[in-house]
Parts: sequence; C-alpha cells; structure tokens
Amino acid sequence: MAEVISMPRLSDTMEEGTVAKWLKQVGDKIEEGDILAEIETDKATMEFESFYEGTLLHIGIQEGDGAPVDSLLAIIGEEGEDISALLAGGTVEEEVPATQEEVKVEAAAPVAAAEIPEGVEVVKMPRLSDTMEEGTVAAWLKQVGDDVEEGDILAEIETDKATMEFESFYSGTLLYIGIKEGESSPVDEVLAIIGPKGTDVDAVLNASIGAVAVSKEETKTEEKSKPAPAQESAVIASNDGQRIFVSPLAKKIAAEKGINLAEVKGSGDNGRIIKKDIENFTPTQNAVAVEKVADSSATASVSSPAITLPVGQEGSEEVKNSSMRKVIAKVLGQSKFTAPHFYLTIEVNMDNAKASRSQINAIPDTKVSFNDMVVKACAMALKKHPQVNTSWNGDTTRFNHHIHIGVAVAVADGLVVPVVKFTDQMSLTQIGASVRDLAGKARNKKIAPAEMEGSTFTVSNLGMFGITEFTSIINQPNSAILSVGAIVEKPVVRNGEIVVGSTMKVTLACDHRTVDGAVGAQFLQTLRAYLENPVTMLA
Repeated sequence: MAEVISMPRLSDTMEEGTVAKWLKQVGDKIEEGDILAEIETDKATMEFESFYEGTLLHIGIQEGDGAPVDSLLAIIGEEGEDISALLAGGTVEEEVPATQEEVKVEAAAPVAAAEIPEGVEVVKMPRLSDTMEEGTVAAWLKQVGDDVEEGDILAEIETDKATMEFESFYSGTLLYIGIKEGESSPVDEVLAIIGPKGTDVDAVLNASIGAVAVSKEETKTEEKSKPAPAQESAVIASNDGQRIFVSPLAKKIAAEKGINLAEVKGSGDNGRIIKKDIENFTPTQNAVAVEKVADSSATASVSSPAITLPVGQEGSEEVKNSSMRKVIAKVLGQSKFTAPHFYLTIEVNMDNAKASRSQINAIPDTKVSFNDMVVKACAMALKKHPQVNTSWNGDTTRFNHHIHIGVAVAVADGLVVPVVKFTDQMSLTQIGASVRDLAGKARNKKIAPAEMEGSTFTVSNLGMFGITEFTSIINQPNSAILSVGAIVEKPVVRNGEIVVGSTMKVTLACDHRTVDGAVGAQFLQTLRAYLENPVTMLA
C-alpha cells in the first residue's frame, strides 16, 4: 500500500521546509534508509531518509520550493499503484476503511490544540541533528519560576553529535520542566512549558499531549507516594552504610574527576549532591592522613619480615553513556564491520615544511599549523585522485566533484568532525582560520549541525599528543581517512650520509569497496610530494 511522506519537522521552531535537492526521482527504487532529499530548515540543511521501501511514485514539492510542515512531500508504493485518491487529498479507503474511532481522533485533535491558552508555548525536545533520535538534558540554565526572554539559553542538550546550548524562542515564565538533568527522551517529547505566571500547567499538558499527559499524571501520583530524592537522584551507599543522594549529572562529573562522593556535601534538597557541588569541591587532607596512619600502624604491628599484600574493597559503578558516546559506538561500529578497511603508511620528510611554515608565520597576523598544511595537501591530492573522494552506495559509487574535508576534533564528551567546505579552493591561511573557528565552536558547544555534515574525506591528527603512528576508522560515507602522527627528529640517510632529519608518518585507511591498494598508494605519493615541496601548494 502506498505511503504518504510529509514534510518533516526537523527542529522545534520549524514551520516550513525547502527542498534543496532531490536525490531520488519518480520511478526510482527506494530502500529503507535511502536518502530521499536534502531539506533546508530554519537552522540547517539536512539529509532526509526514507523509512519505507518501494518505488517513488510522486514528488509533491519541487527542488527550490518551500512548503509548511506536514505538506505532501512524496508518495512511495508499488510500481503502477493507483495514487489518485491520495493526490486528491483523501485516503485509500478501499484498502483501509476508516473506523469511527479514527474519525473521532481526527476530530478531537483541533479541539485539544484550541485548549492551550493564548501566550503559552509547549517546547519540545528538538531534533538538533539529522541523525538525532533522542536527546539528554546535560544542564538546565533556567528553573521553574524564572523569567525567560527570547534568546535566553534554557538548557544544554546533549545530542548524538555534540552538546549544544538550546535557546528559547519565546518570552514568559518557565512554568514546567518535563525532562530532568541527566535524563534522556525521544525527539518531540515535552521539554518545557513557557507562558504567563499562574497558567494551569496540567491543562496545557492535557491539551498538548492528550493521552500521554494522563499517563504522566498517573506516574506523578505514584511518585508522590515515594521519597522524592529516590526519584530524582541516583542513590549510592558510602563506606559507613549511609545513603548518598546525587544527581545523574553530578555523579557523571564526579566519576570523570575521580571524586569520592562520600566526601562531598550536597547543597540540594535533602542534602542532594548537584553539579555545582562537584565543580566547587576541594579535596581535604583527612582521607590521606587516615590512610597514612593506617599504613604506619599496620607496619608497626609486623614483628618479622613478611610480604605485605595490598588489601582493599573492590568497587565499580555504572555510568550512563551519553547520547554522543552511544552514536559514536553505533556509527564507528557500523563503519568498521561493514566497510572492509585496509591501511597504507608512508613516511614524509618534513624539513622543507618546517622551514616554509616558519617563513609563513613570520608574516604579521599570519598563523599556519602543520595540520593546515596536511589538510591543504589532502585537498590537492584528492583533485588528482578522484577515486578516493567517493562514497559507496551499494549498486553505485558516488564520485564527489566537490572537496569537503572533515577535521576530527576532541571535545569533552567525545569526538566531533567539523567540515571545511570546498577546501581545495582555499589558501593555507584560509584553511587555518576556518579550522580554528570550527574547532573553537565545537569545544564551546556553539557549532551548528550543518557545520558537521557533508564531508568527503577526513583528517585525524594525534601528533600534538606525541603519537607517531596510528590507524583510524573511516568516517562514513567517506571512502578514506588520513591518520597524522607527530613530527620527530631522527637519523636519516640523505645523499649517502647519515644526518638528522624531521619525518612524519601518515596512515591512510581505505574502504576496499571503492579504493584499491594501488589507488591509495598513488594518493599517498602525491600527498608526500606536496608536503615535501610546500611551495607547490602556494601556486
């Protein structure tokens, strides 16, 4: 039976979308997961994938045209299927007759929406990236009862790609928080309610969520019969058997910093340890002193030489994986186990690169890093070896005519890959400025989803950490990723003599479905030629 695809709501403020590009045409076979189109929202241009299989029978919105959310975007069904009833705005009643209950639900929806008082806004968990299915509230920057102005930061939302600040698009009072700090929920769940003071929040929830609101009220009733801290906090036991109440976010931060929660005094309700308690915690010397006394007492009690074995208490804890960490595991796992990886390593003489960089950086207001030189060399090498600038699509291989290089950046919660668009058309200084800007945004949680999408090749550099050689997992849908090691000084043979030289190892990971060994080797030879003769990159 034919399926109607509507214009999706890809952000909480999106009212209409524009089809930037159709990647499938009428008559094409569609598999579940295929990218149908690129849709431009009010925040970013995102790839929109199909959740159905069949034949693309109809396109309702042409490239460049915009339409409101829920407008007819496309129809997918069996080849030759009659879709005239769907195009006329009806349903396929012959195949699926509407029941009286369905009619009642359709009629009831407008009534429920009309019950929301004027000036009250229900804020949903936004879809902040094209692959985001759920979000986690890392921190609330506003609390119930606070005044909120349009543009104020409400919360920090952890997505599958980054932790981002989520701003309010409305003014009023924060009346309700639907998702607590450290908790996760699917996209479009009620995140908060903003409106005038004194608004009946329960009525708004009933009107906006319907049956879901009823179930929430039942859950609230159950929660009232239990101790409040046990519902909102993780509960752990200290060494003396006392219970410690701690928020999930505070527990996570404490684990990362190696802080013993038994030593932290909570400032929250009923002594609950919250985020600021961990951030302001200063370890005392008491625990260290007690340990030393215990050690000296144990030593004094030994009457004859003996082997002193360590004693202690085994312990562990389960720390909830962040949305970003779960997606990193999912995406890289899929890449490693679906793409047949092979690796090629080459050593590059960096003497000329070091001299050239010193000369370039001597120019006022100019700063170029070795990584910028690598990115520029990759872009130029990709132009000469287009087979490396490809994507595997099952029955076809996509040859990308543009060069967008992703640069892996480590952030507090994992790894993100900002993308330098049209890298081959940029100078070294432009690449350097762009990489620094994107990396800064990523670390400060200011980077937009659109700035992390569309790469055709990726560079990962661990040289600054002293790593001389490593391999990376391909960032799909790319066909290759370059791992860059540190520049080291060592004895090398030049013109028959042993001299001190500066060398750098780079390793190319290739998807063998699109890139053969010889192609990868030729790409690395070209890359080395550019890096060993940097003047060729300035032309």
